[in-house]
Amino acid sequence: MNAKERGRRRFFKEGVALAGLAAMGPLASRAQTIESEAAAARPKDARNLYGERSRFETSGRVREDQKYRDVWFTPLQDLEGIITPSALHFSNVHYGIPDIDPRQHRLMIHGLVDHPLIFTMEELKRLPSVSRIHTIECVTNNTRSVSKDAKTVAQTHGDIACSEWSGVPLSLLLREAGLQKGGSWVVAESADGGKRVRCIPLEKAMDDVLLAYAQNGEAVRPEQGYPLRFLVPGWEGNINVKYLRRLKVVDRPYLARIPRPPAKGHWEWEQPVRSAITYPSGEQRLAGRGFYQISGFAWSGGGAIRRLEVSTDGGRTWKDAQLQEPVFRKALTRFRMDWNWNGEEAVLQSRATDELGNVQPTMAEFNKTPHDNQELLGPDRLPTHGNPIHSWKVTQEGTVQNAFA
Repeated sequence: MNAKERGRRRFFKEGVALAGLAAMGPLASRAQTIESEAAAARPKDARNLYGERSRFETSGRVREDQKYRDVWFTPLQDLEGIITPSALHFSNVHYGIPDIDPRQHRLMIHGLVDHPLIFTMEELKRLPSVSRIHTIECVTNNTRSVSKDAKTVAQTHGDIACSEWSGVPLSLLLREAGLQKGGSWVVAESADGGKRVRCIPLEKAMDDVLLAYAQNGEAVRPEQGYPLRFLVPGWEGNINVKYLRRLKVVDRPYLARIPRPPAKGHWEWEQPVRSAITYPSGEQRLAGRGFYQISGFAWSGGGAIRRLEVSTDGGRTWKDAQLQEPVFRKALTRFRMDWNWNGEEAVLQSRATDELGNVQPTMAEFNKTPHDNQELLGPDRLPTHGNPIHSWKVTQEGTVQNAFA
């Protein structure tokens, strides 16, 4: 018996938490029978099988044409609460969307481990699971804020979405595989055409990383990584490898992409504290002077949002907004503040503070520190990990414009 087979047998036989799995066989068979009977009784109308929204609801993602990838932004201005509907989750597709049969998909864990393991999706779903609410945010989010083409909040901040993710904690699988001395990094590889590879420190892998197979109560969608996604809360989106097929424990980082940021002299993956006003925001219009409720989102890769301030006069004065409870770590937080508009020109801004004490900087403060990738993105783009306070200008006519465009 080889090491891989010994590891798999040990995982399913020795784990106390998994000891009851063998007794599930008869229940699983009965469940399949019930499902077959239910399927025969279902209506033939597909609209009843999977519900559709009203024809009067037309919110949709915003597309940006790019040469090397297909990009769709989340319509933040149309959302309520903090959960992004799966159908409106932003999407960056680099190598097409693979059509993966979950019955054929496998996850391999190997490298500096005592017992290399291979799992089917069925086996993964039988393991102890958790559900957590987290954002996924592209590292280029907010870089377009200063572009003349960025007119709406979807175009300035729409490379982010927040979902409830369900799956198996990576720490559980790594402990069962048996970490060897010297293992300090984990390499994740995708099963799509690009075979994308990303690498994270073992400390992060053992903290809060999930192998997610469900999103908002159903299977992860194909454009979000079906059937299995690497979920790394709070870190830049490209590390959240889609179509996950392989994890390798190694003794040094694999430089699958240019390390960031050499200007600061250390690795940087964590997304900074940010916020965005979604109402009123770009290309919306106020009907006339009077009462409005300013609303938006705040988030941080460093943890929970602790304070959100709003200015209606371009940053000269600030007032605390109300944070919608519960406030989750590394997730979108909804904020609201009542406002009586007097009909004069106004400049709306939001400033977030997270649980680590990080405060969202002004544009002037942000520009005082060195940043990477500026030369790659161009003069009309902010650098990656850019998080300056954003401004929306409300004209006397009630139209709302990107004040940085």
